[in-house]
Amino acid sequence: MPALAFFSALFIVGFEQLVQWKYGAAGIVGMLLLSVGIKAKSPAVSSAGAVLLALLLAGPSL
Repeated sequence: MPALAFFSALFIVGFEQLVQWKYGAAGIVGMLLLSVGIKAKSPAVSSAGAVLLALLLAGPSL
């Protein structure tokens, strides 16, 4: 079980670094809002993070 926790934490950190590299500080804020909203079970906060990430992803096509 500790190995699973280690690899999942490693994946999360790697994914956050990828988002920061590709989308900058706004991507990290979006990921932070999304993860905090999910952990706190707050639909408003997680929705704000999801919308911010969606706007970043769809930005070049708009």
